[in-house]
Amino acid sequence: MAPATRVVWRFEAIGTLWEIETDAELGSAARLAVEHAIADFDREWSRFRPDSLVSSLARGAGVVPAPADAADMFALFAEAAEATDGAVNPLVGASLEHLGYDADYSFRSRGALAAPRDWRERLAWTDDRMMLTEPATIDVGALGKGRLVDIVLAIVSQWTEGDVVVDASGDIAMTGTPVRVALEHPFDPNRAIGVVEVADGALCASAVGRRAWGEGLHHVLDARTGVPVRTYAATWAISDSAMRADAAATALFFEGGPELAARWGVEWIRMTTDGRVEWSPGSRADLFL
Repeated sequence: MAPATRVVWRFEAIGTLWEIETDAELGSAARLAVEHAIADFDREWSRFRPDSLVSSLARGAGVVPAPADAADMFALFAEAAEATDGAVNPLVGASLEHLGYDADYSFRSRGALAAPRDWRERLAWTDDRMMLTEPATIDVGALGKGRLVDIVLAIVSQWTEGDVVVDASGDIAMTGTPVRVALEHPFDPNRAIGVVEVADGALCASAVGRRAWGEGLHHVLDARTGVPVRTYAATWAISDSAMRADAAATALFFEGGPELAARWGVEWIRMTTDGRVEWSPGSRADLFL
């Protein structure tokens, strides 16, 4: 619950609830800047929109203009893919569609489909172009929402003084006074497994129950098999940027994730599907064990 002196702007965008908390109400120009940034990101990266850049590539465009953040995003994808032996892969979009998480939200599974293991050979980018050697569906869900949270935080910080918190339903970035954040139990949204204090940084969470449908189907896939993960139910990662925290939270569902987090200096917690909790050395989280 925000203190009475704080102002919270709530809205829905890219299929999720946003809350932007500031010391004073944002003016119309600031809100418009945020809305335009989110719309631009969606138009570039959403595989659910037929007019997006990634949808054009999926239809066989071959080459499209590169979004400004493509190089940074794919560089993190490359590190996460290497650390997890290919379990994280930006060409996992068709795998999600085969399981029913498609543009029509059909939620009708056609079976598991592995993502191309050679994505580094199929996907290329420069400062101004993004290219695929053959049609494929890019999905940036492993780190994209975190990247957008960073963008929104930077915009809001230009328009207001004091503390800022940007919360996109579990992907949170903030500046100013430290904030205590509850770690939502993946099997009961009314409970928490602990709390952690974050200051001038970001915390991103991922859970198998957030976008789930059918028998055991959810959005966190092992790209090598196209099958939803079964070992871990939820992950939390704390970093200096939401994009890095988001990428680490995704990688932590797989072997190699903790080692990647250590290289990035990311603090983390994760919970197995049988209820065990693991955490990084020196974690500051107050866990209710």
